[in-house]
Amino acid sequence: MPKRIMKGVVVSAKQDKTAIVRVERTFTHPMLKKIVRRSNKYHAHDEGNVAVEGQTVTIRECAPKSKLKRWELVTGEGSDA
Repeated sequence: MPKRIMKGVVVSAKQDKTAIVRVERTFTHPMLKKIVRRSNKYHAHDEGNVAVEGQTVTIRECAPKSKLKRWELVTGEGSDA
């Protein structure tokens, strides 16, 4: 089964080798027919501590690294901060 890949924004990079990434998704509400935004936060493994708050990054699903970390950092497309 292929691994899921998502794009999001780093909201916290204070922990060692961990970045918290907020991934937003948009969808049309089934009854109201309006565009709705929802977001989830994911703990991602950041081996080199390269993530910076506000940076747009790509995360990939991986085997569990700790209690909360099920994702790993793949790339960062530069700082937006």
